[in-house]
Amino acid sequence: MELVDKTINSYFDVWLGPRDPRVKGWLLLENYTPTFIFSVLYLLIVWLGPKYMRNKQPFSCRGILVIYNLGLTLLSLYMFYELVTGVLEGGYNFFCQDTHSGGEADMKIIRVLWWYYFSKLIEFMDTFFFILRKNNHQITVLHVYHHATMLNIWWFVMNWVPCGHSYFGATLNSFIHVLMYSYYGLSAVPAMRPYLWWKKYITQGQLIQFVLTIFQTSCGVVWPCAFPQGWLYFQIFYMISLIILFTNFYIQTYNKKASSRRKEYQNGSTAIANGYTNSFSSLENNVKQRKQRKD
Repeated sequence: MELVDKTINSYFDVWLGPRDPRVKGWLLLENYTPTFIFSVLYLLIVWLGPKYMRNKQPFSCRGILVIYNLGLTLLSLYMFYELVTGVLEGGYNFFCQDTHSGGEADMKIIRVLWWYYFSKLIEFMDTFFFILRKNNHQITVLHVYHHATMLNIWWFVMNWVPCGHSYFGATLNSFIHVLMYSYYGLSAVPAMRPYLWWKKYITQGQLIQFVLTIFQTSCGVVWPCAFPQGWLYFQIFYMISLIILFTNFYIQTYNKKASSRRKEYQNGSTAIANGYTNSFSSLENNVKQRKQRKD
């Protein structure tokens, strides 16, 4: 395994240049192999898990879901707060910020972004809970793509550009996750479900997040600094892929449902109208028959 790690690391160093020495020896960052293995195991569970659960009763997981979602809500809130304060302390430039000019604030950002990277491993549990509860309809291409890629992308980010311009997307995403995981935590409590109305707006917030990240990343391309340009182009491409997938999800989930409800309402109105007309006609026929009998 050590030989494999050295070989992989040498290839990465040739392709991407020297790593940032400030994260040397940090948990899971020294070698890519653990991150890759976790990702492969995740995909295997996504594939085999529903097959294993096919003839089994779904698990409730209600109690652990509340704790899990509350924990991720608090972690996301912590990361959002630390990133915002770190950016302000370091006087980060919105348009382009390199990875070595923020002083001690850079190290603060790096420490928080390590937690952000690690949180992507924790979030694999989102999918595992879907499998255990047999909510397989929620295991979409978007869901698996997003979870499987984020852990890997952030391993590379943490090794080569662990601060500077990398802060923006993580900050927005942490804020969105505060809203998202608090929603999921509350929805695990049946009594709270009638009061939860903001799920649709979470998806809208995610789409706004991707657009803002593209804009901020593009600023680094137009007004460059010492931040590596290749990372900026990659982030723009990745955000575009998420916009396409999330937009499709939004249309399938909300627009089509709204259209279906309108059709059901119209059909119901027609049925009522027809029922009224038919009843009225029947009444009219009865009156006519009575008159005929009377005559």
